[in-house]
Amino acid sequence: MKLVVVSAGLSVPSSTRLLADRLAAAVERLAPTEVQVVEVRDLAVAIANHLTSGFPGRTLAAAQDAVAGADALIVVTPVFSASYSGLFKSFFDVLDKDALAGKPVLIAATGGSARHSLVLDHALRPLFSYLRAVVVPTGVYAASEDWGAEGLDGRIERAAGELVALLPEDRPEARVVVSGASASGTSVTSAKARDCFEVVPFAEQLAALSPTGAAGV
Repeated sequence: MKLVVVSAGLSVPSSTRLLADRLAAAVERLAPTEVQVVEVRDLAVAIANHLTSGFPGRTLAAAQDAVAGADALIVVTPVFSASYSGLFKSFFDVLDKDALAGKPVLIAATGGSARHSLVLDHALRPLFSYLRAVVVPTGVYAASEDWGAEGLDGRIERAAGELVALLPEDRPEARVVVSGASASGTSVTSAKARDCFEVVPFAEQLAALSPTGAAGV
């Protein structure tokens, strides 16, 4: 599996990068994985140039190709003003609009306070749903007090498992549990459900309820 990790941390060392690395390591423990990290801070100038000129530089184009060719993504941003950082959003603004269509994405964020944990559901999840990615159910938010505390490891492991389960080639049996989409766009869970039930026409059901066995009006 080709896994691309997009980290938008700005400092060195970065808690955002640390969370990204721990998520990638959790995925590697579950499935053979080739990990490539895209540090958005290194692409800041190239992103700005692309926004104003319409053309990506060599390094930004390479990062975009890596994202487009990945089997799955982990994306992690620091929280700025109760949302994702502007640089994080700009990276996806200059990405091809179809690059993430149908691609499993694990969303994560870091912040100084647990009060911003809803950023996953009010900012990141809508963004990647708009880009037609398949966002795993569990997002991972790490506030300053979460590092070294109970709970963070469990959320990382659960989210990593959900990401791996969305991969059709590696875990076909898990796709039934997670209700992933098949290559034809049909829900696997829905298809199995249809196979398990016999469809009875409504008129026959009415006839069965009638004392005479005939359907009424």
